[in-house]
Amino acid sequence: MRRLMMGAALAMMTSAAMTSATMADDDDAKGAQKLAMQGRDDYWHCLAREYSRDSNQGLSEQDFGRSVAGACPSERQYYRVALLDYLTTQYPTIDSGAHLATANRAVESAQKDIVTAFVKHRPPQK
Repeated sequence: MRRLMMGAALAMMTSAAMTSATMADDDDAKGAQKLAMQGRDDYWHCLAREYSRDSNQGLSEQDFGRSVAGACPSERQYYRVALLDYLTTQYPTIDSGAHLATANRAVESAQKDIVTAFVKHRPPQK
């Protein structure tokens, strides 16, 4: 009887520990997702500031693209790292190189979108 009670107690503790670990994994994933979204938002806000600078008015698409590519280095790096962390947390079995490539494509996509908006909304050249 004593062994049965010890076994039941051990099973309950193991189950609780596994549930706790799963909840911790969920918390880690949610935290990583929140940081990735915050990084994305911070990077986009910085790019928006670059977009709205008066000094960009006369730039060509190529010049503005180069300007955007070099802008916001700390925000860009934070976004890349936070997204990489989130992808690694969500998909631990996928190669880290694939996650890095995805994070780099997300950064490139943000830059491309801001350049596209710049070209669409600039006044026609005379």
